[in-house]
Amino acid sequence: MKTALSPWVVLVVAVVLPGMGQVLNNQPKRGLVMVSYMLLLGMLTFTFADQEASFVGKFAGGVFAYAMSVVDAYRPAALRRLVKTSSTVGCAER
Repeated sequence: MKTALSPWVVLVVAVVLPGMGQVLNNQPKRGLVMVSYMLLLGMLTFTFADQEASFVGKFAGGVFAYAMSVVDAYRPAALRRLVKTSSTVGCAER
């Protein structure tokens, strides 16, 4: 069995390479979906944004999907680490 990566490693990878955090969590399809939404929403907001909008404003949809992708990569890794390191909480004692 492969040891789980630290949630902080997954977080850094997700910030640098969108979608790769999900791949490290063994969720490659989810990573592909996140990158697809990021590109789709970025293109939509760029197309429909006002000409005078800032750079972030023109790609607000993509930035939002990027932020959700980072959170989505970190949370399962953190929960997996928490479950792995927690004691036998909730188990009946004999």
